[in-house]
Amino acid sequence: MEKTAIEKVNLAEKFSSIDDHWNPRIAGELNGQQVKLAKFLGPFEWHHHEHEDEFFMVIKGRFEMHLRDKVVTLQPGEFLIVPRGVEHCPVANVEAEVLMFEPASTINTGNLENSAHTRTNLERL
Repeated sequence: MEKTAIEKVNLAEKFSSIDDHWNPRIAGELNGQQVKLAKFLGPFEWHHHEHEDEFFMVIKGRFEMHLRDKVVTLQPGEFLIVPRGVEHCPVANVEAEVLMFEPASTINTGNLENSAHTRTNLERL
């Protein structure tokens, strides 16, 4: 069995290395799940995930999660879980630093496989 170094993660340090938007990076992995970090700015795209729930937590800034029946505004220290199959569209009017927790198989654009926002080979921080 290969030993893995156990190291803490400093979110401010990791986010400072990100200089683009809507491009998640992997900050950690556990039990088939990934902890991802991304900066949001502007609107994303309406999409859903057929098989995965998604967890979004705002670390800095704020963003709105548009759902078909309402808009949820997330501030620092708040999180939202979007259940599988629910259509959603994140919109950030100011830059937001967001931590996501989801299965490693999750594609950021869900059912939109060939979107300009689609990222399949994520960088590890």
